Amino acid sequence: MCFLCIIKFIFSVYTLQFILCTKTLFTDSELVINVQNQGGEVIQETITSNLLDDYIILEFQRTDGTLVTQLIDFRNEVQVLKALVLGEEERGQSQYQVMCFVSRLSKGDFISTDAISKLRQKNPSTIRQPEEDRGRENFTMTAWINLPHAAPISQHIAGLCSEAADSTYISDDDIKFLSSKPGSSISRLESAIYPFPSTQTASCNNVSGLWTPCNCLLEIMIPWYPCALKFCKGKIDTPPGNNASYRCGIKTCRKCYQLMYFVKQKQQCLWYD
Repeated sequence: MCFLCIIKFIFSVYTLQFILCTKTLFTDSELVINVQNQGGEVIQETITSNLLDDYIILEFQRTDGTLVTQLIDFRNEVQVLKALVLGEEERGQSQYQVMCFVSRLSKGDFISTDAISKLRQKNPSTIRQPEEDRGRENFTMTAWINLPHAAPISQHIAGLCSEAADSTYISDDDIKFLSSKPGSSISRLESAIYPFPSTQTASCNNVSGLWTPCNCLLEIMIPWYPCALKFCKGKIDTPPGNNASYRCGIKTCRKCYQLMYFVKQKQQCLWYD
């Protein structure tokens, strides 16, 4: 084998090793948690972190069959709540529904992607409960998001909410907040939305006709998530008098989201009746 061929072979091997190491560094890390909800049932949460794109996905299935997905996009300061709700066959719903709710990310409500990627469980079978209940946050949606033009809000919306092309929602307040960020503009974001009808509509629980437009209410509870880091003072190997703090664990919370939004017919909101 010629000398040049040997050099090329060695170079290709090191290049392959570098690519594999780089992929390993940014590969999604997954954490599976057994959680006891407020009703006492045990559900399984999956938390995936992506260091390269700086986002987290938390997913679980409620005991009623609803699949809940929460995406935290740190880069764009955006949160997406997705709910896949099974149809009620006894009420003429043979299909499931998918809704996405986009809002600003409340700072300090979730630990970073890097911190999530480093979490490990000594006892994976342990059933966990949150340390703090952060109550309920109310959202009133005012517009639909046009998925093909959603990238200025977050590049992840179109993929995550592909089954919710006509049911991905956002509020005016959050559009104004996102437009105030450096490098953004209200004109770019407004081109990605179209507002609800201006006519007043009643709450779906006050409407009798199944094909009548109304305002629906959906509640999504995140039963367990890492909401903050814990810090301890000093270490065994620190010099006397040195009270430097170090990270020594995480704090866990639960939080409920109450989402009000417009539906074109009550048939799309039969759980709120």
